[in-house]
Amino acid sequence: MIYIKRLIFLLFIVSSCQSTGQLKIENRIAKELKEVSAAETGNDSDIIWVIQDAGNDNNLIGLDNNGNIVRNVYISNAKNKDWEDLTSDNQGHIYIGDFGNNNKKRKTFKIYKVNDNDLNARSAVAEVIEFSLPKHQKSEDFESFFIYNNCFYIFSKENKKFVVLKVKNSVGTQVAEVHSEYKLKGKNNKITSADISEDGETVILLNHDKLWKITNFENDAFFSGNITEVDFDHDSQKEGICFKTDATVIITDERRHSEGGYIYSFNLN
Repeated sequence: MIYIKRLIFLLFIVSSCQSTGQLKIENRIAKELKEVSAAETGNDSDIIWVIQDAGNDNNLIGLDNNGNIVRNVYISNAKNKDWEDLTSDNQGHIYIGDFGNNNKKRKTFKIYKVNDNDLNARSAVAEVIEFSLPKHQKSEDFESFFIYNNCFYIFSKENKKFVVLKVKNSVGTQVAEVHSEYKLKGKNNKITSADISEDGETVILLNHDKLWKITNFENDAFFSGNITEVDFDHDSQKEGICFKTDATVIITDERRHSEGGYIYSFNLN
């Protein structure tokens, strides 16, 4: 009888460790990666691409489904001033968003394009898309973006009304366009990562304890669609989200001692 009780207790512990609220824990990320700030899948869907936050090495890192480092690409012509998010196009090129701006004093921002052919290399030279803000637009902290119809949509990190910039996917220097402004309902609405599904029909925005799913929008008028807030019942420093399928997303959070540093999956349906 005592043995059966212990067995039931152990099974409860094991099953509890596999999920946190509605999030399913897939695996823990390699312990040397403490400040993972993005997640993206490219053409090789078995690889989860991540970067680390400001002050870390300028490396694009590929993880397997167990959280182990299997790719590590040094971007030789870049500096990790404040890398915040990743996105990819349908050719499999990966884009690194260097637009974090905690002190809100930056005047120029960069997106590094890493060619699909370089993702197996130890080092790569990225193409550089540099942009500045339009006149009268104050400098903001930007932490998330995705690519849609060959343009980047870049979201500021605000509790109240946030700004969405539109930047052409064109190497060189340009001035961003203010695409839209929007205010989500409720509190604690800082957007830390974003993505759009491969079919272009669903946008997801990430926060530490929830996400927003946006559907039924016209063209790039994203906020004309239906916006659904989904709580995780779990709070951690979640800073990376990407689609695995049109119905499933991958989420990563930063490691804080014994907490965080996980790869999660979440079913949007």
